Amino acid sequence: MTRWQANAVIVFVALIWGTTFVVQQTGMENIGPQYFTGVRFLLGTLAVLPFALRDLRKIKRSGGALSRLDVFGLVATGISMYLASILQQIGIISTTVTNAAFLTAFYVPMVPVLAFFVFRARPHWSVWPGGMMCVLGTYMLSGGNLSALGSGDFWVMGSAVFWATQVVLIGVMVNRTNAPALVAATQFFITGILGMVMGAMTETFSFADIYNAGFEILYAGIMSAGIAFTLQAVAQNYTEAADAAIIMSAEAVFAAIAGAWFLGERLAPAEYAGCGVILAAIVGVQLLPMMRRRPRVAV
Repeated sequence: MTRWQANAVIVFVALIWGTTFVVQQTGMENIGPQYFTGVRFLLGTLAVLPFALRDLRKIKRSGGALSRLDVFGLVATGISMYLASILQQIGIISTTVTNAAFLTAFYVPMVPVLAFFVFRARPHWSVWPGGMMCVLGTYMLSGGNLSALGSGDFWVMGSAVFWATQVVLIGVMVNRTNAPALVAATQFFITGILGMVMGAMTETFSFADIYNAGFEILYAGIMSAGIAFTLQAVAQNYTEAADAAIIMSAEAVFAAIAGAWFLGERLAPAEYAGCGVILAAIVGVQLLPMMRRRPRVAV
């Protein structure tokens, strides 16, 4: 696979993840957020399971085994993913797809800050102006009146905290286990089980509801969780990290386009400008740390 082919695959991945925001919202017309999350991620588990079993066999062949700390880390990663997913899913019921996508992207500048508090890893200076730009973008997205943000917007912003936690934990666990598919399948499975358990406690189960939301569940489960994850993992082996960072940031843009195309969502010019400010902050936080300083020329 060439670099350009890999980049094209990552564009497709970003497109899938962006359009998933649409089906997450339309799916709520037929099923509750807990069961939607549960069934979605159990399907995602099945999609990734063959690759996870291959990772597990590799670990066994090398004579290794998962320690108790590894198991604890995998469980923590799964719980973080569940909390992030369900807060986002609840929030998207009462906000626009565009708002949900750009507010979810807050996790990008949060990740290095969280890594600093947990691992004392000093964040790049770009995190601080990036964070301020996200706040400014949110202010513009609200139309210059933060009270105009609805409850759904705040649910989604809360989910960004747990997405950041999940990103930090999954990085740690992939490094510890060297088994990315196993980590992914485990977190999908835990998220799915928790969604089903919480759904049984708070929602009414109905096969008819699952059938009526079947397209949305299949798209969010198999396409977004299973296929997109696998394509991303493969493609990023053949392209530059900077390329992938820019392209993956387009997820929010694709969500906004999909929201306008399929749901008729429209924002005021100032609100679109706020989306642009948030996107600029996200790209900057990802790209600036990758830029190497030019070596000084000795005189």
